[in-house]
Amino acid sequence: MRTVLTALSQIDRLSVDTIIDVRAPSEYAEDHMPGAINLPALSDEERAEVGTIYVQDDRFRARRIGAAHVARNVAAHLEGALSGHDGSWRPLVYCWRGGQRSGAFASILSEIGWRTSVLEGGYRSYRRLVAEMMHDTPLQVRPVILDGNTGTAKTRILQLLAGNGWQVIDLEGLANHRGSALGARRETQPCQKLFEGMIAQRLARFDPAKPVIVEAESSRVGTLNVPPALWSAMKSAPRVLLSAPQAERARYLARSYVDITADHAALAARLDLLRGIRGHAVVDRWQGLARNGAFEQLALELVQVHYDAGYDRARRHMAGPDAAVSLDDLSEDGLTAALPRISAALERAGINAGG
Repeated sequence: MRTVLTALSQIDRLSVDTIIDVRAPSEYAEDHMPGAINLPALSDEERAEVGTIYVQDDRFRARRIGAAHVARNVAAHLEGALSGHDGSWRPLVYCWRGGQRSGAFASILSEIGWRTSVLEGGYRSYRRLVAEMMHDTPLQVRPVILDGNTGTAKTRILQLLAGNGWQVIDLEGLANHRGSALGARRETQPCQKLFEGMIAQRLARFDPAKPVIVEAESSRVGTLNVPPALWSAMKSAPRVLLSAPQAERARYLARSYVDITADHAALAARLDLLRGIRGHAVVDRWQGLARNGAFEQLALELVQVHYDAGYDRARRHMAGPDAAVSLDDLSEDGLTAALPRISAALERAGINAGG
């Protein structure tokens, strides 16, 4: 049975229990359909071996060796990851373009008795839909930008807004990066295609009649580019500007960046990246504060000397915000108390976006 994917919103409505990506692990790591598990029909090494034989030696021999690999791998999956499924299980299988790997895998599952479908066109049919949304057409939703200097708790406010029913895209969360010089996380960032796919799938679930709240970012989050359709919409979107006293922001940053301050070597390496911008004397002082555990003072000086200056330059040629919210208390209780004021400002900006 073949499944044809015509829209990203269709993925959540597919009449299947499990989506199986049977491509090699490196292909899956680069990008995959949301929610798909990886059960390779061929490993990376086997795929390279079969491809080399196919091109340089004998096509029939390549197919025979490939079929043997697939049979062994599917048998291992049946005895492992798939061993707990009963007869009612409905898998959807895909490979690169809906060809031999997914066909062979699905054939075995179907012979067992499972109602198995194969994605028509494979991964490429899914990727075409993502590229169309993220690269080729104007965005069909209306973003409203939640802006504010470093330490104004924008990411936490996004989480609170999402919990109160707002449509939210957390770019830093999806990119696994806080978006600043010290913002890298221990886990690596996803590949660009996977980043775009996660954004596209979230956008596909949203009501286009309602605004989508996005944190202000540059065109890059760590090593990843904000997809062009989203970036174009963000540049012209209304903004709600958050502000808070520098000392309160420093306290918030010291609480929020404990994963970084706990790793002294990593923090020192990241501070060293600022030497070319802020000079050796300044960074040497910051390194001393870090060694002494004076993280709140370090955060305050980073805000005063580095981050705020960068934000001021970035906003120099921007129009004023559509609304502004002043926050005096960035504790959890303070943010919760401020949420109605933030929501009201976003609603006003969202009305402007719709007009």
